[in-house]
Amino acid sequence: MDLLLLGKAAVLGTVEGLTEFLPVSSTGHLIVAGSLLDFNDEKGKVFEIVIQFAAILAVCWEYRAKVFSVVRGLPHDPAARQFTINLLVAFMPAAVLGLLLASRIKQYLFAPVPVALAFIAGAFAILWIESRRVPHEVETVDRMTWQLALKVGFCQALALIPGMSRSGATIMGGLYFGLSRTAATEFSFFLAIPTLFAATLYELVKYHALFHREDLGLFAVGSLFSFVFAFLTVRALLRFVSHHRFTVFAGYRILFGALVLVTSALGWVDWPAG
Repeated sequence: MDLLLLGKAAVLGTVEGLTEFLPVSSTGHLIVAGSLLDFNDEKGKVFEIVIQFAAILAVCWEYRAKVFSVVRGLPHDPAARQFTINLLVAFMPAAVLGLLLASRIKQYLFAPVPVALAFIAGAFAILWIESRRVPHEVETVDRMTWQLALKVGFCQALALIPGMSRSGATIMGGLYFGLSRTAATEFSFFLAIPTLFAATLYELVKYHALFHREDLGLFAVGSLFSFVFAFLTVRALLRFVSHHRFTVFAGYRILFGALVLVTSALGWVDWPAG
């Protein structure tokens, strides 16, 4: 196995793990990092599917007690059924719009410059929501109604635009609609499970012909780094949100987006157009 290729796998796995559950857009980071590493071809698309799946497994492992409790309680526990309904309702907007618009979005927006613009737009959305200081009416995910879950689901659909961030849209949407910081963050994690599982399954079916046995080492390295860093990031973010606002992520998004736009305008980096 090519050591340089394994190094790229480790870097991209780390990027996926660090960014999937932060409000900074893992897809946007992977598009930019893949362009810089010249790893954005068809094999790169398949690789991203695999490391995204590893990141989902990290959340499943962190919340395994809650997941098992909900699954066991579905036949007889109203709270477990309501929690499941909330996830399914929140999942639907992105699922439907994704099926309708995915090809168009990938054709026009999966490139570093559009991603950079989305980074900056998302940053100002974070700053605006944080400035409003909406009262927290729902302290835990178990107290959410399906109507509130649907509102958060429509926010998640905004993340179909690469660079907007799925976790950023759901967390900030949750805050806007009255969830506490911890509840908004945890619901974003839980909503990632059906959303990313469905997206992974769809991509696996679409690109199944591109999977080759000789790439198993590449996938294993990327998945390991993705799982470990996603697991650490989920735990760190929960501690962070207990005492901090999300404005620091807005600042990072502006700097990251501006860096891509400046290097493109000055010709320092030949970013691909799509």
